[in-house]
Amino acid sequence: MRDPRTGSRGFDIPRQSAGSHESLAVTGTAGTGERPSPKGDASGPDWRNSYRDVVRVGEFRVMWLAHALSMTGNYLLNIAVTVLVFRQTGSALASGLTLALTFLSPLIAGPLLSGLADLFPRRSVMVVSDVLRAALVMCIGIPGLPVWGIWLLLFCSVLPMLPFGAARAALMSQIVQGERFVAGSTLINLTTQVGTLVGLAAGGAVVALVDARTTVVYNGLTFLLSAAIIALGVRSRPAPTVEGSERPGLWKVVRGGARLVFGDAHLRTLALLAWLAGCYIVPYGLANPMAAEIGGGAAVAGLIMASPSVGAVFGGLVLTRLIGPPTRMRLLAPMAVAASLPLTAWVFGPPLWLMAVLLVLSGMAASYQFVANAAFVLCAPAAGRGLAFGLVAAGLQVVQGIGIATASLLVEFTGSQPVIVAAGALGSLGALGLSIPWSRLSRGTVELMHRSESQ
Repeated sequence: MRDPRTGSRGFDIPRQSAGSHESLAVTGTAGTGERPSPKGDASGPDWRNSYRDVVRVGEFRVMWLAHALSMTGNYLLNIAVTVLVFRQTGSALASGLTLALTFLSPLIAGPLLSGLADLFPRRSVMVVSDVLRAALVMCIGIPGLPVWGIWLLLFCSVLPMLPFGAARAALMSQIVQGERFVAGSTLINLTTQVGTLVGLAAGGAVVALVDARTTVVYNGLTFLLSAAIIALGVRSRPAPTVEGSERPGLWKVVRGGARLVFGDAHLRTLALLAWLAGCYIVPYGLANPMAAEIGGGAAVAGLIMASPSVGAVFGGLVLTRLIGPPTRMRLLAPMAVAASLPLTAWVFGPPLWLMAVLLVLSGMAASYQFVANAAFVLCAPAAGRGLAFGLVAAGLQVVQGIGIATASLLVEFTGSQPVIVAAGALGSLGALGLSIPWSRLSRGTVELMHRSESQ
């Protein structure tokens, strides 16, 4: 496309240098016409009102409702599909690999599909993604489908989530800015955690009462309902390209996005902090063998899987409601260390109640992801925001899938205890390494987040 500031051709995502954007599209507060203050609200009193302010925005409420439907359906889907596979194979490894597939899909197509959020109108990307996912999920419920067919459809059903998530993050930054975006992003993430709890608590009962295949079909309907809510409740905005310009190729967009993320110290460090989740997600993926080793069943496995989400809900609320932006930004790396450190206590063979406590503490510390997520989006230039977020989100799913798959394989030979200890040690060391550059970068991150919305 043609850059109106230079007259040159080619798709160039604006670069960042010395903590500021060299070129950046200007966005205001959607629906109000106001332009955020250049100083932002990083240290003023307004950040405490950000939750109240963001829920007053109608379009945000619509996106939140659609997300809540999708997330609850997603966790019900995971339970139903793992039940289908286990009933057909009787293999715990096959069941674990089924869950890992939901994380590994982005490895193949994640970066490419995320670029769609910066090529087409973002609302349209979200609606089409939900419709495609609904169709693929409903096909999983076809009677007599072999395991390889279930795996293939499940793998493909995750792919539309990638452009959907990238488009949602970028579109939200057009609807709300500054600390309201941080609050809105946190509410979305908290809803994901609550959706996990609801899915884990109700999923087994729903599958038992309704039947796994029927549950899968109903889950497909939740995605259709989400698409309808977004189409009716979010106003259409043009694609983030210059009017009248030539649309860039998808591969060109992806290359520009990769250079943006890994060429900027703030974005690169935030991305690596997020990817540490591949270590402390290991107990979630090993919940069933962990429960079996201590003589527990599905209820124990559900407790293990739910404990980190309980901690994340409380931790996220404390972090964003009671701690000011500069302090919470400095805490990201220490909290990343604390997210993995409780796993090393498995060396002592903790009883079930202590396992749950340790995982709650891990989840509380892992709520740093909510702030890192929002900081990444606001620090990225507007023209490449969807792709940049999508690349990192795809990488996050990949490292989580690799973590679960690797741990599931090792457990077959060593048991869960040494695998969890190793994951905790690896995550803690990685976070300690990132704390060195982050101690320097965190000082200017809040200012950069608000500057990105005022230039």
